[in-house]
This record gives sequence, C-alpha cells and structure tokens, in this order.
Amino acid sequence: MAKRKPADLNLLLAVDKPLGCTSHDVVAKVRRAVHERRVGHAGTLDPLATGVMIIGVGQATRLLGMLTLDSKSYVADIHFGYETNTDDSEGEPTRTVEPDQSLFDEEGARRVLSGFLGASEQVPPAFSAISVDGVRSYKRARSGDEVVLPARPIEVSAADLISISLDPESGNPVWTVAFSVSKGTYIRALARDIGRAAGSAAHVSALRRTASGGVGIGQCLAVDGLDAKSARERALDPVATLNLHASSICDEQLEDVLLGRSISAPNGLPVDHGSQVALVHVGQLRAVARVDGDRFKMEHVFPQGIEGVRG
Repeated sequence: MAKRKPADLNLLLAVDKPLGCTSHDVVAKVRRAVHERRVGHAGTLDPLATGVMIIGVGQATRLLGMLTLDSKSYVADIHFGYETNTDDSEGEPTRTVEPDQSLFDEEGARRVLSGFLGASEQVPPAFSAISVDGVRSYKRARSGDEVVLPARPIEVSAADLISISLDPESGNPVWTVAFSVSKGTYIRALARDIGRAAGSAAHVSALRRTASGGVGIGQCLAVDGLDAKSARERALDPVATLNLHASSICDEQLEDVLLGRSISAPNGLPVDHGSQVALVHVGQLRAVARVDGDRFKMEHVFPQGIEGVRG
C-alpha cells in the first residue's frame, strides 16, 4: 500500500453551509477547493439547514472527534398548520390542524416557548442519522419501516421569539425563534413538540445554525470562492476551538514530543493533574498532552503541525 502523502494544509476552519446540500457535499467542495483529500466535518447539518459547520483539513481531521461543541445556537422558522414525516418542509404531511388565530399572539407564543426551557427528554425524528441495529434511522424510514426512537436527554437554554409572520403561500403563522441547545438536540423535533404544545401542528421550514460551541457565524467562510490561501488566512485557532490551555515548547522539546516521549511541565501550570494541555511550537499545535504530576504525557502528536494558533 502506498504511503499517504503529507498534507500541505493542516487546519480547522468554519464554513457557512449553503442551503440544499448535504454535509458530505460540503466536505467534497472543500476537498476540491483546497486540493487536499483528507477533509472531514464535525456536526452534521440537514440539507434544509444552513450555517456554521466546522471542517478539519489534513492532520486537523484528527481533532474533530476531540471537539466537544456542547452547545449549538440556531434560528428556526416554525411553520404551523401541519406536521411532516421528516419534521421539516421536505417531508410529506402526516397531521394537519387548522391554525388558530391565537398563534399570532406574541405573549402566548413566548409562554409556549418558555415551557421548553431547561432539561427534558426528546424523541428524535424518525428521519435522522441515529443508528438502529447498525442501520441509519432515515434509511429504515425511507424504506417504509416503522421507526420508534427512544427519548434522550436534551437541554434548551434559550428559546427566544424573534417574530411572528404570515406565510404568503399557506396563510399560516410562522414563528421565528432563536434557540440555544445542548449537543444532540434536534430543532426539527422541538418544532414538532412546540406545535403540539400550542394545540396545533408544526414543522421547521427554515433553519440556520449560528454557533457551534464557541465558533460563530462571523468566523465562517463561504464555500464558493474558498481556496487554500483564504483557508489559511481564516483558519480557526485549534487551541481555542478545543478550549485547552496552551503551553509553548522549545526546539529540543519538540524532538521528544514528536517521538511521543513525555517532557517536563513548567512550574505554576494553571491546570489540574489529569487535564489536557495543547503543546504549541512556533504558532502550530504539535501535540495534545495529559498533565501527569510534573510531566506532560503525549496523547495525540501531530507530525506536520496544525496551523492557526494565535496568542
């Protein structure tokens, strides 16, 4: 087997996913744009959704599984009048309820939304990427199988009404809501449950992710026009994105780090025993180590170095 050629580009970047394409499509576009085969993403977005998607290129693909991204923020349009089998506007209607005029009342809408704040259990959409006996749920649903997924814990920290409008085609009310939620929360399922709580039926008609962890929409690049130069100029700081303390290493220490050997930790390190630390050399992330007494023990070593470290 031929040895993999070292990547010329090793970095994390955030892109603004366009409407109508899959997360896999975005990865393919980035791969072509930066001329690197090793590209991956963290946090899938549905084709209907747009917004923040974090991409790893080269060695930085190894960081994707380390990103916690515990919180996500979205702006969603919740369209009342009917539910669909996918819980969004791409699905087939499954339940119709004539919208009541009370759905145009902002105070009432805020009362309904406030009932979803805090920790709860959510039943994910049948059309989701959750595996059931090794098969993706959406594949079972598309083949006509009945899919019943177990509820799982989520947390909604914000559900703020932005506006209530009238859909020009259906004449139905649409709530535009800003959500902040825990990782693994389905906004489509929230829209379904909000519709029921309001005594109606609803689905998501538009969805935009505005933040993933600490990465916001303002840090995103457009996929169209992306190239290696712009990716390098706008690369995410991998240390900040991982939310780790950084410790600089010298040339001599770098040799040991690249061989996976432990090295001495500096005195007065502001992290606890067992914590992870990012080891940085000349503006590049070279390893993630674990604090073990007065030593750094290597856990992940990056021979080529991941660009973008600032400060």
